[in-house]
Amino acid sequence: MEKTLAKLEVTWKDVVFEFTPHKDTGVQMIRLSEENFDMLEENQGAVNAMFSSRYLATFETKITYWQKSLAQISEIVVVIGEVQRSWSFLENLFIGSEEVRKELPKESLKFVGIDKETKSILADGFKIQKALDFCVQEHVLPSLERVQEDLTICEKALNEFMDSKRMAFPRFFFVSPADLLDILSNGNAPQKVMVHMPKIISAMDTLELKESEVRPYALGMHACVGKEYVKFTSDLALMGKVEVYL
Repeated sequence: MEKTLAKLEVTWKDVVFEFTPHKDTGVQMIRLSEENFDMLEENQGAVNAMFSSRYLATFETKITYWQKSLAQISEIVVVIGEVQRSWSFLENLFIGSEEVRKELPKESLKFVGIDKETKSILADGFKIQKALDFCVQEHVLPSLERVQEDLTICEKALNEFMDSKRMAFPRFFFVSPADLLDILSNGNAPQKVMVHMPKIISAMDTLELKESEVRPYALGMHACVGKEYVKFTSDLALMGKVEVYL
């Protein structure tokens, strides 16, 4: 038991997170390598087994410390992974999409606070580097859980927003959520929506567009079955929201 506890002290003193740059934002995404995560689970098993030893009383303080610390690392690594996934996905929409900001002003405002807190937590992790030193801080887990809760609220509002768009234009039911979000984000730029046309309307490859000062006009349709082109009877102005002109 003494040797195992001494080994934990030496090992976890040097375990550092792995970092990945998030786009060009200067933010570093945090993760624990698979090798270190496997070691974490193995160490947790060894520490938990010590509680059934008759020599527990001799090392109880240290064993309790390591049980709590390793559990904290494990929980934070899982939660921070989920937070980073949700945050990076929603960031494109609540910050990058004018349509979403206009339709969901309350949640967009809330996301500004989430964005700030998430970046602050990740910056703290990048500054500290070491997994144990970062995770034993008392404020980290409650902060992450609060951010996770707020992200869930934003995600729910976003799902309701997408459902309203599907009801307005039912062919959006055939499009994946990620593609639908991209379509809605680029609704004001029909050229960027064209890449999704085969998913939205069966057998359609793209629309023949004619540029104008504000928005382009659709002159006809190119089919993705064979090489057929169908000219529209009149030019169609791609004005208004994407679900309206589609």
